[in-house]
Amino acid sequence: MNFLTILPMAFVMIAGPQILSAIFLATSENWQRNSAAYVFGASLSITLIVTIAYLVGGGGSGGGPSSDTLYVIVLVLLLAAAVHTYLKRKESEPPKWMGKLQTASPRFSFRLGFLLLGVFPTDILTSVAVGGYLAAHNDAWADAIPFILLTLLFLALPSLLLLAFRERGQVFLPKARDWMNTNSWIVNELVIGLFIVITINSLAG
Repeated sequence: MNFLTILPMAFVMIAGPQILSAIFLATSENWQRNSAAYVFGASLSITLIVTIAYLVGGGGSGGGPSSDTLYVIVLVLLLAAAVHTYLKRKESEPPKWMGKLQTASPRFSFRLGFLLLGVFPTDILTSVAVGGYLAAHNDAWADAIPFILLTLLFLALPSLLLLAFRERGQVFLPKARDWMNTNSWIVNELVIGLFIVITINSLAG
């Protein structure tokens, strides 16, 4: 799985409330521990879903469904994710629970990272797609590590920005939050569409 395949999938994982939550937590009280707990919770859930999908798909042993079958499954999942994103496009206001993030605890941040990156529709579909892709190609499970790490890097960017730029980061993050809140569904649709094209190309090839 090359970088051009991993990049859009990792972006799909964080587009929406995932990156908004990371921004909120990066400007919260005790932001260092909250951000670290959030990323750690996400790492566990992403790894769990990818591993389950990989094992169900045959675990790289060739015992699972054929590559074409898994490509079709992945394509259906991605189309479902695109439809879900479109239907939710008018929900521009952040969920009410985001108001609690300014005073969140590390425990709450951990649970949020685990649940958002583990059970959010576009995330679980993308993680399943990654695990299924690797199983279909008889690749090793370790080939999923770059996808997991890139997703976690995206989630950590707000806190890394604060560490690097301090006051300027504190000014920039609220603006980034507002822009993502308004445009995240469009960005999400674009990267899902890109991965759909990649999947169709692989299926045709």
